[in-house]
Amino acid sequence: MAVENLAPRPLADASAVIDDLMAATRAGMEAVNSLILSRSDSSVDMVPEVANHLIDAGGKRLRPMLTLAASALFSRVRGNEIRFAAAVEFMHNATLLHDDVVDESDMRRGRPAARTIWGNQASVLVGDFLLGQAFLMMVESRDIDALGVLSRAAAIIAEGEVFQLAKAGDLATTPDDYEKIIHAKTATLFEAATEVGAMAGGADTISRKALASYGRELGMAFQLVDDVLDYGGAQGALGKNTGDDLREGKMTLPVILALQAGNQAERKTIEKALGNPDSGESELADILAIFARYDTLSQTMAKAERHADAARAALANIPSSLERDILFGVPEFCTSRAS
Repeated sequence: MAVENLAPRPLADASAVIDDLMAATRAGMEAVNSLILSRSDSSVDMVPEVANHLIDAGGKRLRPMLTLAASALFSRVRGNEIRFAAAVEFMHNATLLHDDVVDESDMRRGRPAARTIWGNQASVLVGDFLLGQAFLMMVESRDIDALGVLSRAAAIIAEGEVFQLAKAGDLATTPDDYEKIIHAKTATLFEAATEVGAMAGGADTISRKALASYGRELGMAFQLVDDVLDYGGAQGALGKNTGDDLREGKMTLPVILALQAGNQAERKTIEKALGNPDSGESELADILAIFARYDTLSQTMAKAERHADAARAALANIPSSLERDILFGVPEFCTSRAS
């Protein structure tokens, strides 16, 4: 049955969507957070120290909330959604610990990255511990299909990270390469989060695929916006931490489009700054001027908007409910972050 009133919220309301999502999932997230704390414990003191350093830093915990909301679309009966949501968050935190080592990042969520306090080895190993706990919770759910969804996601995420590493500083990287990278490293976990949520709620095959599509498209939009935000948002305003992706040599879409459109001198300017940890505001201002000349930030945002539209369209045949309306608004929240 087609759903009526499929229309985006006004932009003024976009920031309220996450508040709505938090309110709708509050009871479930309290159980998820308790489970996260208990499963982060270990007789080896360094394990909870490293894990809780990242977990306590906060973040909106968007992915597990999406799992809970997707479950509530189909059932009010508590099933495996708490375990699934906690497993999704553990997988996300594991990738953050690993990413900070790969990227040699010093900060995470406004705090010193775990690697700067406990070292790279501890960060990688605690990330592995969190992945192990995620899969243990999935096994305990006795849902082999959901275990398969998250196991495949873990493999794809790792593959995407390796592909991104291989493409770091590669001036021949194409928009198709970039799309493969962000689908693997970001969209895959969003897709898995909403798909296992639907499964926990007892969704049929068609609805399960619809929620998987929603998560995938939302994740694509989310990462595209993040890559625009790294350059100060859609307006390209210089600010704190602007240009980290450039200094790390990441071939994000604004860079790729600028390299394709720019002349030899402009390409040389980008090449000189790309992967250079000493690139400062002067170099970034030059890069942003090139971006503005060829509208690469606005092109990237337009692509994010198309994925946001696709995410909303995926919900077209999901019956109307509070959770459906909230999920419908989340893509606009994601894209509005860069405006």
